[in-house]
Amino acid sequence: MLEDRTTAASSPIAWPAAYPQGYAVVDVETTGLARDDRIISAAVYRLDARGEVEDHWYTMVNPERDPGPVWIHGLTSEMLEGAPLFTDIAEEFATRLEGRVLVAHNAVFDWQMIAREYARAQREAPVRQRLCTIALSKELGLPLPNHKLESLAAHFGVVQQRAHHALDDARVLAEAFRPSLVAAAARDVRLPLLECRPLTEWTDRPVPRQSGGYGSYRPTSWRPARKRPACPYPNPGRYEDGRPLKQGMRVAFSGDTSVERDLLEDRAVEAGLHVATSISRLTSLLVTNDPDSGTSKVVKARQFGTPVVDEAAFGQLLRDVAPADE
Repeated sequence: MLEDRTTAASSPIAWPAAYPQGYAVVDVETTGLARDDRIISAAVYRLDARGEVEDHWYTMVNPERDPGPVWIHGLTSEMLEGAPLFTDIAEEFATRLEGRVLVAHNAVFDWQMIAREYARAQREAPVRQRLCTIALSKELGLPLPNHKLESLAAHFGVVQQRAHHALDDARVLAEAFRPSLVAAAARDVRLPLLECRPLTEWTDRPVPRQSGGYGSYRPTSWRPARKRPACPYPNPGRYEDGRPLKQGMRVAFSGDTSVERDLLEDRAVEAGLHVATSISRLTSLLVTNDPDSGTSKVVKARQFGTPVVDEAAFGQLLRDVAPADE
């Protein structure tokens, strides 16, 4: 049972009617960060509408490949050899996610890994919305030195026992999420919920992309337009090399990305950035893995002097986006 670090019991609040009816606080450990990496352990804490713990669950998963950075997650090939495959735990995992908002720290990463595993298993994860605790801490204006889980935990006095162990990370996040949720409810803060769009097909074998390159995801021939909510922050101007991104900056993407484009854009939105569909003099940054290509966005970026970074550099910048000016 998690220790209640809020005053909700002694000072009842009017709970917003629009808030979700349940949450699944999730952490997954993986063989790496690329789109063809695999889940090697997963944990879920199920919470009720007000953030109270209902139960928790943990499993290791045999990735059928090298476990990756053992020095980070501590799971060796020997430990994983007898673990179930993802297809063996997919139904139980789904039961714990179904009908709930997926909550995670840097939720777009956990969601994309889960979505890919279900696509490999020719199934669909029963998740329709996710909530990133980084985005929620920004909405609440928590005075954190950075956006690491350990900083969020320290803010609420939560003791982390085994960092990068899925069960302990999920416990820590659940314990930090509950007072965050109560604080949001007390101030009637709109929760930063984002849509989860499951993948419908997947292969780990290289297949031709429509653009002629190769990758793991087999795209459909039709990509629906996505109407995103307006960015709530003013545009602070262009990105400057060596400085952090700032909330409100207009970011555009061009060309193939290793992370599915929609998920990469979602991650930018969660960080408080404005995703632009075109390049103008107001664009803060262009993200492309092929800056020498002749796409219209790259050509316009050259004309306007728009700063350009590749996907890897952008991923690093997303880890610590500066808050918008007051």
